[in-house]
Amino acid sequence: MQTDPWWLGKKGEWYVVIQFILFAVIVFGPRNPDGAPPWGGPVSVYGPWAGATLVVAGGLFSLWGMTALGRNLSPLPHPLDQAEFVKAGPYNFVRHPIYSGIILAAFGWSLFVQGTLTMIYAVVLFLFFDMKTRREERFLTKKFPEYSEYGRQVRKLIPFVY
Repeated sequence: MQTDPWWLGKKGEWYVVIQFILFAVIVFGPRNPDGAPPWGGPVSVYGPWAGATLVVAGGLFSLWGMTALGRNLSPLPHPLDQAEFVKAGPYNFVRHPIYSGIILAAFGWSLFVQGTLTMIYAVVLFLFFDMKTRREERFLTKKFPEYSEYGRQVRKLIPFVY
């Protein structure tokens, strides 16, 4: 069986490339516009602590999602050929807990570094993952017909909200 080269993106490979670029921008990109004053008030005092807490919580939630997927884990939006439908553990709370945890960690990082631009990058990451999940869910619905009902019962990225 011949497989298409990855750069054609038939399984969503470009989403993975873009997400790693976004990760790099969040961690290493400019944090504040030139000349912008530092964050003040309580955020300057409590922001780093709250941010660190969110980074750890997001990391743990993502790790829980990866562990729950087990051998089904793939960086691509397209499920593995031998994948099984998983809806246990963190998948009871959101359909995409790995992305949820990464988003939470990105917002936490922006609080930790007190970066206005970093906060904007985190919003862009949220929007990107929202877009990526749409493609992923088309693949999942095709592979697992019961995914549609699951999608109506469980929120996408933010437990009980969205």
